[in-house]
Amino acid sequence: MLMRTDSFRELDRLTQQLLSTQGTWSRPTPMPLDAYRDGDEYVICFDLPGVDPEAIDIDVERNMLTVKAERRPRRDSGDVKWELSERPLGVFSRQVMLSDTLDPAGITADYDAGVLTLKIPVAEKAKPRKIAISHTGSRKQIQA
Repeated sequence: MLMRTDSFRELDRLTQQLLSTQGTWSRPTPMPLDAYRDGDEYVICFDLPGVDPEAIDIDVERNMLTVKAERRPRRDSGDVKWELSERPLGVFSRQVMLSDTLDPAGITADYDAGVLTLKIPVAEKAKPRKIAISHTGSRKQIQA
């Protein structure tokens, strides 16, 4: 039901991690995700630890789901002296092409414990349905 937009996504993600630890708006860092079907809805979970929920933007246009987030540096008092900072800062982005069998108008989002969870319902037209067979009471004989 979900279609990948780039067949070299993993290679691109690894290359980005090696070359840059900070994303920008023009070159965002990709974010890892899990996607699975649970009954009549698809669930997509994005890892966004340390991101303020107000810094997350979710957009759907022509079945293209785009999630952008920004992890900003902490604002500490003047007495703080950083010794080590390994967590990546900057902009993170991910696009997922939704198939026509999903209903983008019904997407719900929840952010808990650093995980953004999107639930996308399966469209009514894509759900399995039973087709009734009608018959007439008379039979016709076939002549050879």
